[in-house]
Parts: sequence; structure tokens; C-alpha cells
Amino acid sequence: MMIVKLKDEIDLKIIQKSGQCFRVKEIKDGLFRFITGKNIVYIREKSKKEIEVSCDEKTWKNVWEEYFDLGTDYAEICKEERGKNSFADAAMEFGRGLRILKQDEWEMLISFIISQRKSIPAISSCIEALCDKFGEKIETEYEKVNLFPTPQSLLNASADELKACGLGYRAPYIRDAAMKVAAGELDLNAISTLSDDELFESLLKVHGVGKKVANCVLLFGYARKERVPIDVWISRVIDEEFGGENLFPIFGKNGGIMQQYIFYYEKNR
Repeated sequence: MMIVKLKDEIDLKIIQKSGQCFRVKEIKDGLFRFITGKNIVYIREKSKKEIEVSCDEKTWKNVWEEYFDLGTDYAEICKEERGKNSFADAAMEFGRGLRILKQDEWEMLISFIISQRKSIPAISSCIEALCDKFGEKIETEYEKVNLFPTPQSLLNASADELKACGLGYRAPYIRDAAMKVAAGELDLNAISTLSDDELFESLLKVHGVGKKVANCVLLFGYARKERVPIDVWISRVIDEEFGGENLFPIFGKNGGIMQQYIFYYEKNR
């Protein structure tokens, strides 16, 4: 294990419960597993600003520093946004150590299509079922784990096989996304160069992708931190804490980060 010193606080349990990721697992006391693409890392907090990681320095710098958004100073963002709204202030304090993960775009597209009208445990269960059935099997020093399935592997799955993973009415949406990505009709890497609005419109072309899902993919897959996904939890905050007015524009370029603090606070306080 390699020791990594951080400039900013990190709380792996808060990140796990934040609603942005569905495959993070605490495999034993304090040891968390994160997966992105074909990369797997195990992390343990030594302190709020020091962690132990299972990968080498090169992999940490090339993969995981961007994944954990370590180039962004969240403490500074909290200072910048403090005082604009009392509920948001409480949310930032409650969620200290939260970070926006930059996750695999394909995984985010499928995960948030699945997320519609499902609880976080139900979403995780569906995703694990897909990975177990269609993902590449990997054995690490701690466990056997399946990677997230490729577009082609999901395209090869029958409708019944997909429904058996608990997808319900979302199964055709998953097939449509797999078909568009596998055929190159939707190039998830190429569209990363588009503006926020153009990227948003590209994602809406997938069946089953609405405004909330598209904004989730922008925020958690493409690190477009001004995007604010509005689900039932955020709608409740707008109605009950913001007086019915969407105040997220006051946070500007940090709107998506503030959405995560507020989502986590509203759901877990």
C-alpha cells in the first residue's frame, strides 16, 4: 500500500453514500474499493488528509487523481459559497470530505438510466446483477469482482436476460444506449469536447434519457460542475428550504458541487 497525502479532506464513506456512485464497496472495516473502467483501487483513510492506496504512483496520478477530482480545492469552494444560503451552509458542513467523482461516461449513462424511480440500494443491485452476468471477471488480492459490461456485451444480451437483472421497463433503454454507443452513433469520448448544452442535447437522443439523467451524466461522467440534476430530493429542497425558487444559479460554476452537498444532507441528516 502507498501513502498519499492530500491537500483537501476526503471522506470515503460520505462519497460511497452520496448517490453519485453505485459500485463503491467497503470490503472490510475502513477499506474501500473503487472501480473505473478496468482500474480497481483499494483505499483506507489514515486521516482526513492522508490515505493508503493499493496502486502504484503512476496509476494514482494517471487515473485516480482525476477520478477523485484532487485538482479542485473543495475547502476553498466552501469558503467561496458560504453565506449565500443557510441551508446550503449546513449541507457543506455536514458533507465535509465529499468530492465529485469523474467516473466512466458509459457506466454513468447506463447507471443513471437505471436510476429512474429506484432507490440507491435497488440501483446498486441492478448494476451488480448486470456486472455479474455480462462483465469481465477480475481477481484481486482481496476479492473476485466483475468489471462494468461493455456496450457490445449488453447489446448481445436478450431482453429477457436484461429484465432478469431487475431493469423492468428500462431494458429497452439500455439496449438503445448500447446500440448507439457500439455503432458509434453516440461517441462518448468525442462528445466530451462539446459545450455543456451540446453535450446535454447529444445525450437526450438516447431513449429513456431525460433532463435529470443527462445532467447526472454531465456532472458525474464529464465533470461539468455547473450542471445541477434535479430529482425528488432536490425538488423537495427547492420547495421546502428555498421557498419554491431554484437558487442553484447563485452558486454559478459550483452548482453541481453544491447539489451534491445538498442532496447528501437532505437524504442523510
